[in-house]
Amino acid sequence: MGVNPQKMMKQMQKMQEEMQRVQMELQEETVSASAGGGAVTATVSGGLEVKAVKIDPAAVDPEDVELLEDTVVAAVNEAMRQAQELAQKRLGAITGGLSGLGLPGL
Repeated sequence: MGVNPQKMMKQMQKMQEEMQRVQMELQEETVSASAGGGAVTATVSGGLEVKAVKIDPAAVDPEDVELLEDTVVAAVNEAMRQAQELAQKRLGAITGGLSGLGLPGL
């Protein structure tokens, strides 16, 4: 059972076009995550760009700036993790088709 190089190239080109389309869509999609019981919310795009950080004014304590800093870091890290997960899901749906090309190891 031989591999048809032309068919394989067409499938690869189609997959590449689909991946580019999904990557562009991911730039527009956002995920949000909160920390500190909702005191800080970070919004990140599917392209891993921080779009917004919202801080509840009640969370601002001049006597404990370190707590606020830690809460911001936690919210941003969780939003980044969710954005990476979103990208993996979307791109994985496309790259999962690699196994249909008959290439060993894919």
